[in-house]
Amino acid sequence: MTTGQGARDDAERLLDQAPCGFLTTAPDGTVLRVNATFLRWTGRPVEAVVGRRLVDLLTPGGRIFHETHYAPMLRMQGSVHEIAVDLRCGDGSRLSVLLNATLSRDEHGAEREVLVAVFDATERRRYERQLLRAHDEARGAEARAMTLARTLQQTLVPPVPPRVRGLTLAATYRPSGDGSQVGGDFYDVFPTGPDEQVVVLGDVSGKGVDAAVVTSLVRNTVRALAVLHHRPSSLLAELNDIVGTHETERFCTAVVLRMRREPDGAWRVVVAAGGHPPPLLLRPDEPAVEVDVHGPLVGILPDQEYGETELRLAPREVLVLYTDGVTEARRDGELFGEVRLHATLDRVGARDVPGLVAELEEEVVAFQSGVTGDDIAIVAVSPTPDPDPDADLGPDPETG
Repeated sequence: MTTGQGARDDAERLLDQAPCGFLTTAPDGTVLRVNATFLRWTGRPVEAVVGRRLVDLLTPGGRIFHETHYAPMLRMQGSVHEIAVDLRCGDGSRLSVLLNATLSRDEHGAEREVLVAVFDATERRRYERQLLRAHDEARGAEARAMTLARTLQQTLVPPVPPRVRGLTLAATYRPSGDGSQVGGDFYDVFPTGPDEQVVVLGDVSGKGVDAAVVTSLVRNTVRALAVLHHRPSSLLAELNDIVGTHETERFCTAVVLRMRREPDGAWRVVVAAGGHPPPLLLRPDEPAVEVDVHGPLVGILPDQEYGETELRLAPREVLVLYTDGVTEARRDGELFGEVRLHATLDRVGARDVPGLVAELEEEVVAFQSGVTGDDIAIVAVSPTPDPDPDADLGPDPETG
């Protein structure tokens, strides 16, 4: 045996026992030669492969893909790469494979033969199925989490403001966009004693499940701290430390009103704010003015101090609280802003508290052409004359 003959024998043995299948077909797809690896994978004898067309060895779905993709691309481009099809094995089972093929031509450009490499894609297909299943499971888990978060958020925003003797309350909450994203805006109104109420409006950073969890933490913590701290500034200082140690690393803004009813029907209000827009005070026939109260964000740095201010809210006067979804509403890069906010409040006036809240929300939504870019929460409070003490106010939302 010559050295050249030995090299040819080695090459043929390598081709026959290669870790992938090899086929040579005529231009019409008729198999001319096949290696042992392909025969072993498919469990077919050589006579069941040679002389048959490659398309006949495929599953029905693979035949369609062969005729619509493999064959046209091969003729147009001269080669195809990683065509995924399933082979029919001799025992009726399927083998997932990837086909690479090259069309060779003679010196006149006529089609001569097709060289086909066949790669076992069983593990790849299994991985793809596992990946798809994991993706579907993740989407399902996300959907369940979002449902839970939306349910949780519904508990953070009272469906209707509670009825409080001597106080008119109006509030609105509108989620951003189509409402599919859970935001961090919330408000709450609850009693702390006879003729005493706490009003809180806040905005937790971000959206989604984490934001809803922290929002629930903030709301429930405020309720608990309101029993321990008579001063809203002290309440915010302790809330700051609690939020700052939460594992999600979220922060929030908040404004807290501590309100006490006085004998003449007015309410004494102590206001504290943490990184939140100050409330606006609206008096009859006067422009709205900003309450002078400011403080740092809640949950960023430890040991923060918060200031507070005290005012007397008389009948026909209104305090308006709002989140930044109002002033930071955008249209073509332009903000709704404080000028439009004040103009809306001045135009509507203090006569109708529910109408004031509804009009402001409508203005902000219309400014954004009906699609809000951020959550909107607004709360307005105003003293009202004493009702008949025997009058039926209906069920209290706090007690049912």
